[in-house]
Amino acid sequence: MTDSEDTSGGITLYGAQWCPDCRRSKAFLRDQRIAYTYVDLEAKPEEIATVLELNGGKQIIPTIVFPDGTHIAEPSNEELAEKLGLTRDAASITYDVVIIGGGPTGLTTAIYTAREDLSTLVVEKSAIGGQAGITERLDNYPGFPDGIEGAELADRIAQQAQKYGVELLSAVGATGIESSQGSSKITLSTGQIISAGAVVISTGSNYRRTNAPGEADLIGAGVHFCATCDGPFYKEAEELVVLGAGNSGLEEGLFLTKFGKHVTIFERSDKVAGSKILQNKVAEHPNMELRLNSEVASFNADADARIDSLTILGPDGQTYDHSADAAFVFIGLDPNTDWLNGLVELDDRGFIATDRNMETSVPGVFAAGDVRAGSTKQLASAVGEGAAVSLQIRHHLNT
Repeated sequence: MTDSEDTSGGITLYGAQWCPDCRRSKAFLRDQRIAYTYVDLEAKPEEIATVLELNGGKQIIPTIVFPDGTHIAEPSNEELAEKLGLTRDAASITYDVVIIGGGPTGLTTAIYTAREDLSTLVVEKSAIGGQAGITERLDNYPGFPDGIEGAELADRIAQQAQKYGVELLSAVGATGIESSQGSSKITLSTGQIISAGAVVISTGSNYRRTNAPGEADLIGAGVHFCATCDGPFYKEAEELVVLGAGNSGLEEGLFLTKFGKHVTIFERSDKVAGSKILQNKVAEHPNMELRLNSEVASFNADADARIDSLTILGPDGQTYDHSADAAFVFIGLDPNTDWLNGLVELDDRGFIATDRNMETSVPGVFAAGDVRAGSTKQLASAVGEGAAVSLQIRHHLNT
């Protein structure tokens, strides 16, 4: 969102592009799919007077004003969640199943376990729906030939879960699990401790970001992390950019040539990590170019708040602007497993290792979806894993 962009939510956030807490608050509201108006104080310095008046002469950002006229300044995510009225305490202290991670995998698991009359709680540290909920559009999910907005699909799955009595908590994460004899105690980020006969970890993974200026504001508006999902939006585009020359970057770059007229791959190092076969395919493709020792310095928006170009720091140490209709970032995935503190076995990349039944190294603790080692990182398979792990949970609880 750019200077004074209104998403008709009745909430106004005053901030600046350079402010990390402003970016965090914007991301929190976006993840919760709460509309707001963003006022960029650098673009509209006359609005600084409003911030000063609200904060007793202090220029504190972000300052967030609510429809009832009240405001909070520089809030934590927890304070913002409380102000928004989000329920963050579980209704009970004991459940048959606790699912940590409220994306499509976790929600699907919950639908299946609740239909088995198992008391089920889903906790999600961000917003129910996971990454799917903040994806602009999904065109490769079965059953929607015309595509569907990610937020709509996430809402539909969540509504279905609630229909069967699943309890959903957003803006609540797990900070630890203690397991003994097949049962577990889960400590939530609120400090509440709950017990469960079975636990499913479906916390997913995050695409690594460059953290270059402009990237966060342009996600979904020209900055993407999945060519399969978003490439078809750019049919006949003049120029598509890929960041990263590992196997994923090269594969997705080749895939994007089906849509864009030209694809440029930028790699920050002096080496290509992708396989030799893929390197040869890229080198031989008439509509592709690979540039090494080239790092993105910033993502630049046009007047419509969509990507216009990337500023690239080249091998000679000089910067230049490279026009682009879209940029696809493929610099790796980071599984959301840091909070486990060694509870379960991980692979060498930090993903959770499981057996064929999706059970971790700890009895009664399961993993499914993108956080699991060997998963395909695709929405359809993530939903499938959610259904599959529910069957293993039933077997565990029965025995």
